[in-house]
Amino acid sequence: MSLSSYNQKKQRIIDQFLEIARQPGLGSLRLGKTTSNLFRDRRKSNLKSLDVRSLNQVIKIDAKAMTVEVEGMTTFEDLVDATLLKGMIPLVVPELKTITIGGGVSGLAIESSSFKYGLVHESVQEMEVLLASGEVVTCRFDNEYKGLFYGLPNSYGTLGYILKVTTKLRKVSPYVQLKHLRFNNSKSYFKELNTLSTTKKYDSRTIDFIDGTIFGPDELYITLGFDIDDAPYTSDYTEKQIYYQSIRQRDEDYLSIYDYIWRWDTDWFWCSRIIKADKPLVRRLLGKKHLNSRTYSKLLRLENHYHIGKWIAKVQLNRPGESIIQDVEVPISSAEKFINFFQTEIGIKPVWVCPTKATTKDWPYSLYPMDPSSLYINFGFWDSVQTTMDPDEGYYNKLIEYSVEKLGGMKSLYSTSYYERTHFERLYNYTVYRKLKQRYDKNGRFKDLYEKCILRQ
Repeated sequence: MSLSSYNQKKQRIIDQFLEIARQPGLGSLRLGKTTSNLFRDRRKSNLKSLDVRSLNQVIKIDAKAMTVEVEGMTTFEDLVDATLLKGMIPLVVPELKTITIGGGVSGLAIESSSFKYGLVHESVQEMEVLLASGEVVTCRFDNEYKGLFYGLPNSYGTLGYILKVTTKLRKVSPYVQLKHLRFNNSKSYFKELNTLSTTKKYDSRTIDFIDGTIFGPDELYITLGFDIDDAPYTSDYTEKQIYYQSIRQRDEDYLSIYDYIWRWDTDWFWCSRIIKADKPLVRRLLGKKHLNSRTYSKLLRLENHYHIGKWIAKVQLNRPGESIIQDVEVPISSAEKFINFFQTEIGIKPVWVCPTKATTKDWPYSLYPMDPSSLYINFGFWDSVQTTMDPDEGYYNKLIEYSVEKLGGMKSLYSTSYYERTHFERLYNYTVYRKLKQRYDKNGRFKDLYEKCILRQ
């Protein structure tokens, strides 16, 4: 796609935005888009929507500079399809095909290359952003919009809308060799995970990917990935076979680079089991076409609207379930304490584990404070816990929030949170956020971060 085509679309969006802005009593507005990976239901509202669905294409791949210019609503599925034709991928590719590049930046995203390259936004070089005034600015780490550049991650569209991104690429081999290392206790597990993530070596080989899966207190796995040019075979986890189950069944495996990137998407990690899609008959009925995160996210949105699952749980078990869909980052020094707490008090399993570390000596990203000297462990857990309490009160979610804070960690805001406003403002650096809001959205055209992420407006 040409840059001129993008500029035409950008102008149409600016015109649409200004037309909406002229309406009396507008208040805030939101994006109209076809995909979302926010797992918190929004309250009904009459907010106007800005239609950005057309911003979904790759503009230019610069093979020499190893960068890509891409429109903000482009999914990582489409982005990877384009870059793999050049033998390259973004430095960090989130695990679900429907995540967009703009969403990965403003909402944070992680994957198994993050131990080398950090979170998705850390490899971004430049962004074009639509401000509340209707102006589009180009922000970089070294220009007058430096504060906005570093403030957009974890802002969830409350400072401006990302229209275009320029981000780094890296070369990849056609295949990935996997090694699943089993451990029987969390102490040795996190010690080895720290060593591997820090040295980036295993048996004198350079590690390209690291993540992990915890099935229980005495069954913990680290999965290492190595770029390779040839493979003796390749496994297929896109239909009959299930990737997360294979981790317990084999020590070694081989995947094409494409299938490795999307290894979690077929079953949305293990969330497919919620609708029994881990059963052979259900998999056959759904078919390969519908075994993916796109299908499951649609079902989740239906659940958020109609609360079918809550009624089923209440009928079957005579008690409701509290939904717990969260990702948290905890310093490696506290990782063992967190997982011990989680297994004792929450009990959801499996748990996804993914190491990440800042790629710079400082940490300029103001709205998601992290210590750049520490390796962090991302824990991902997605299920529900049966409870005799009102699930809307979030008893178990609040326990998790308290534990994460106590252990020096941070929690992603893509899902339901329960913080009081003053507490939230302290955790997520409202001192800086208010300054950014005053400069880029002083009239409140976009939602406040607390209103959007906690009040779910």
